[in-house]
Amino acid sequence: MHDWGTSSQQDLQVVLLHLRNMSSIRKYLTTNAAHTFVHAFISSRLDYCNALLYGLPKYLVDRLQHVHNSAAPVVTFTRKFDHIIPMLIDLYWLPVYYRVIFKLLLLTYKALNGLAPCYLSHLLSYRSSCYSLRSVTNKLLVEPRAKLTTYGFRSFSFAAPRLWNRLPSDIRSCSSVASFKSRLKTFLFTLFLDNRKFNWLFHFSF
Repeated sequence: MHDWGTSSQQDLQVVLLHLRNMSSIRKYLTTNAAHTFVHAFISSRLDYCNALLYGLPKYLVDRLQHVHNSAAPVVTFTRKFDHIIPMLIDLYWLPVYYRVIFKLLLLTYKALNGLAPCYLSHLLSYRSSCYSLRSVTNKLLVEPRAKLTTYGFRSFSFAAPRLWNRLPSDIRSCSSVASFKSRLKTFLFTLFLDNRKFNWLFHFSF
């Protein structure tokens, strides 16, 4: 079995090294240059295959969030002990667990629109009824039951439909990847500002 603890710790050590290097030269960088550096060396590494983080224990995801939080004051040129939420809002950065949801839903959108590998597309199917076409029109998916209480709910075939069906219909009906990404991020960022609503919609926990 893949050791997520060891793997994530090794990745975080590399990311923290990049962050320390950036901190030492931050005063010579413009804000745009700092954004580019963080995206290239830190965010891209934290986001790599992060859909696989869905359902992992909270303490593992918190490690990634700690690094993500450490990058924010470097970019904004503020003190590292300042409150993190205003920084994330100012930078328009989604917290790590929202980024996990974002990636999983983006994969779902691509799978439904022929932009992902067939093995993912075959795991999804629209709801249909001989009495009503409403589910198909609203692009709702069949939500299968998880076979295993420990790992089954983390599988793409279970998690993707469950999250997808909780999106507003206008997001599910986006006509392009760019439009979907933009609306989805806005939607998740709004939920980030109202965490109670996020929990009610997604019942997401690690």
